[in-house]
Amino acid sequence: MQPRNMSMSGVVDLSAVKAAGEAKQKAEQARARSAEQGDANLPASLVIDVDEADFEAQVLQRSAEVPVVIDFWAEWCEPCKQLSPVLERLTREYAGRVLLAKIDADKNQMLMQQFGVQGIPAVFAVVAGQALPLFQGAAPEAQIRQTLDQLIQVSEDRFGITGLQGDFADEGAQEAPEQPAEPEDPALAAAQEALDTGDLNGAVQAYKNVLSGDPGNTEARVGLAMAELLGRVQGLDAQQVRKDAADSPSDVEAQLRAADLDMAGGHVEDAFGRLVETVKKSEGEDRETARLRLLELFDVIGAEDPRVVTARSALARVLF
Repeated sequence: MQPRNMSMSGVVDLSAVKAAGEAKQKAEQARARSAEQGDANLPASLVIDVDEADFEAQVLQRSAEVPVVIDFWAEWCEPCKQLSPVLERLTREYAGRVLLAKIDADKNQMLMQQFGVQGIPAVFAVVAGQALPLFQGAAPEAQIRQTLDQLIQVSEDRFGITGLQGDFADEGAQEAPEQPAEPEDPALAAAQEALDTGDLNGAVQAYKNVLSGDPGNTEARVGLAMAELLGRVQGLDAQQVRKDAADSPSDVEAQLRAADLDMAGGHVEDAFGRLVETVKKSEGEDRETARLRLLELFDVIGAEDPRVVTARSALARVLF
């Protein structure tokens, strides 16, 4: 899915925080402590698992030294399985300029509530103790990289935070032998690469090619749904789309466009609710069109997501 808030608009609030000066001072103190203590003060890895018990030490305290990116994920979340490996690889590539904290959403409900997470995957950052949203849903690698670059720049310019000073350059190479990767499907790899580089038409065709030979391939179904969603929202005027939907509640096409924007913006329940209501109010071909679009959006999130389960029940009630 398309990244949300990738413009880093949330940083505006951070720049206005009166504690910015204090944050810079704390960053300098943290660097001084790190220099005195050497490697003892460094995390064992740039990618760490965090829970509610060690959140303060692993995230809040470290955010005075390095921007901490938080990845809320869950085992059942299909988009998480696409996003998390990209975040992990980029974190290691950035070699200490960011730290990635992975939080299991199912096991850390309090943190989910504190961050206001409404759906996963959800990615936040903490800089000098201040939290800001980055994006929700899976995103192309190029746009994730752009967001991390902006985060690093803001952290340095406004808070004097320049990252960890240890040698993490070969971390990925050191960890690779411990977790050998499964053989990669070349067709799926080509489809993912097309999606990551923004070649949406190429990604759609590549995923369709995979599904033609393996109709039950879950990864290809999710990837195809994401690529098609990104293609539909590309170039839309969000303000005009929402105005059209509000002015013409019986216009099915207007509701479909608005639902796509809801989904691309991370408002999953809103997208599902809009389409269930459209199915309820429509007849004939219009009803079938809305129903099929809803099923496509289910694929974007994954069948096991609780929001999909709830929306399927709602759809069944309006159909039968």
